[in-house]
Amino acid sequence: MTVYAGQGDPDRSLALLWGGEEPRTGRSGPKPGLSVDAIVSAGIAVADAEGMSALSMRAVGERLGRTAMALYTYVPGKAELLDLMHDRVLAELPGGLPLSDGWRAAVTAWAEDLYACYLRHPWVLQVSQARPVLGPAELTAMERLLAALQPAALAPERLRGAVAALWQFVRGTAATTADARGAAAATGVADEDWWNARSARLAELAPDFPQRFPLLTALQSAGGGAPEDSGREAFRTGLAVLLDGVASGAGS
Repeated sequence: MTVYAGQGDPDRSLALLWGGEEPRTGRSGPKPGLSVDAIVSAGIAVADAEGMSALSMRAVGERLGRTAMALYTYVPGKAELLDLMHDRVLAELPGGLPLSDGWRAAVTAWAEDLYACYLRHPWVLQVSQARPVLGPAELTAMERLLAALQPAALAPERLRGAVAALWQFVRGTAATTADARGAAAATGVADEDWWNARSARLAELAPDFPQRFPLLTALQSAGGGAPEDSGREAFRTGLAVLLDGVASGAGS
């Protein structure tokens, strides 16, 4: 399920993201205890617990003990709410980076922080990056990455490529890990049972598997830890390889 950000009214969405809009209240005013922040927090809670498909103004209202209509005084609709939720999640990223330890350490810290954030809120990975939210937290995350890469002195075209590759690498590996975490619950079959059933059948159907795929067999034989550990190791190893590529263009 892919969801596109920025589908709401641009004036109101940006005003809400940047703190430039007050609730549109009636003469009697809003009920106490309801606010944009509370609605965004409730939306994140719904998506964290039940996934993106469960997100609706009605579901958010029920979590707050209100009707969906009561929310529209503060947030125009689900599209604007999604933008606010996305930016709020990215606001969890730490503000500082270990710039004194060199650009690789700084970029690694940035990537680790973003990876962890995505895994805390896997529904965010369903928000397409084709059209950015353009919220302050999203832009701050980009600014942090650019600051981390600045000492590498990359030429502009290489810098753009490095930023795109790093962001997509973190999203992609986080999505794979999130999918692996959710597979057993969604299918009712444990990972070990799934692999055992298919491995046994594959051995029957392709007894010459090691001869046909010697390199793949050798890699599989090298083993690994638990799926969660393997995912983390793949993330760290892949990031190191990617940073080696960035380093090859440093100072050029």
